Amino acid sequence: MKTSLILWCLLATLSANASAAPDGPQDYAWRMAVTPAAGAGVVRLPVPREAYLHARRADLSDLRVFDANGKALAFAVGAPASQSATERREIPARLFPLKGAPASSEGLQNVEIRTSSDGRLLSVSALSGASTGAGPDARRTDALQALILDLGRQSEQSRIGALRFALPAGTGNYSAQVLLEVSDDLKQWDAIGTTTLNWLSNSDTQTLANDSMAFAPRHFRYARLSWQDGEPLAFGAITALALSQSAVPPARASITLQGKQGKQADQWLYATPPAIPADSIGLQLDQPNTVLPVTLGIVRQAEASAVRPHRLYRQHRQPRPAQGSYIEPLLNTTFYRISNGDKERVSGDLAMPVVQASQWVLQSNTTAPISQPPALRLGWTPDTLFFLANGKAPYQLVFGNRQASPAALPLSQVAPGFQPAELLALPAATTGALLAQAGALAEAQAGSPESITNKGNPSWRLAALWGALLLGVAVLGFFAWRLLTQMRHESEQTHTTGDGNDQA
Repeated sequence: MKTSLILWCLLATLSANASAAPDGPQDYAWRMAVTPAAGAGVVRLPVPREAYLHARRADLSDLRVFDANGKALAFAVGAPASQSATERREIPARLFPLKGAPASSEGLQNVEIRTSSDGRLLSVSALSGASTGAGPDARRTDALQALILDLGRQSEQSRIGALRFALPAGTGNYSAQVLLEVSDDLKQWDAIGTTTLNWLSNSDTQTLANDSMAFAPRHFRYARLSWQDGEPLAFGAITALALSQSAVPPARASITLQGKQGKQADQWLYATPPAIPADSIGLQLDQPNTVLPVTLGIVRQAEASAVRPHRLYRQHRQPRPAQGSYIEPLLNTTFYRISNGDKERVSGDLAMPVVQASQWVLQSNTTAPISQPPALRLGWTPDTLFFLANGKAPYQLVFGNRQASPAALPLSQVAPGFQPAELLALPAATTGALLAQAGALAEAQAGSPESITNKGNPSWRLAALWGALLLGVAVLGFFAWRLLTQMRHESEQTHTTGDGNDQA
């Protein structure tokens, strides 16, 4: 009995160790060398297009990162974060000197302002007869009191972050402290800062200048410049620095698939790598003046859950088989390529919810026969992979193992404490050429459309399942028989020993 228990535990331990044995780079069909930036701790790597084409798992769970010693490295995979680009441009301001009327926080007092219908400033002048004071210290009515700036109409995304000043011709040295106020309607004014401007020239005509004023970027059209110290001066030019941010779309990847004849004359099939998360689709029409109404769908297995159709899709109701494969239509549309003189109209790619499939189907909705199938174009946005470079270089990205289990970790366990902006700032690693390893041909054949279609036939899977169950029952029966036999033998020995003692 003890022998049977020991044997049973030994077999269970060996089975558990075999199932939990870690995999290595040699267990994957494809590999690519990864070269991170120098000194990188956390490495950012956009998932290469080749990984989507050769991965055998639709969720990319057969991706791995190994170091030179074959050690698996911690990694995370996620959608790329949104990025933005900052555009800088200079805007020359239109200057309007204001004489005779001092600047006031209440607005422009005793000033006549003329604007066009679109807000363009036409003129600024003091009202005739306006009093500016009396006595020997009264301001002259022709003295410069302020400069009004019109920067023109700005987009909603545009922000002004600085002004740069230029002296009028013939002016050498100058110093003054100025106050800047801004407005959108020439009525309400906000003071946003003061600065000291100065220019100092020497005998060698070299000039040391502090000729700019920076402030927190904000949106405005008009500005008012007044003097807190120094002599007012009509500057030769004032230039505004405008900053605008625009969203940068993430990098895209695409694949063009060639079709083959389906079961019907107007039906074409396109074998598709299952890992591609296609979110755009289009047709490449080679013949000019072609209009092709089509129905596009995918091949699904009966036990698979149906894709939730997009609101722009026309759902076709058709009976589905209880088992095996069937075609699920997803989209009705018309692709075209029409030439009109020297101009050509070509239908573009259509956006759609993400669809992953092993085969797309095109059904022509026209009576005109198609001699050659149009190429099908799928587009997607690659994910980004982050891994911790705590192993020995060189590193390699491997994929192509249908038996691999998910190994990606949450990003918080790979790059803890990193903010999205910091992750975006990481320099992207580069990848080498795609290299096939042992078993690549077998994986490619296993991922062929024929083998994928055969997987829809459950007969062989059912037979394999029953075979595994019968084998398990046989093994358990064998051990039970051995256990009962040994127990019977031990029981007989006990009775024999007992009878001998009684006779004595």
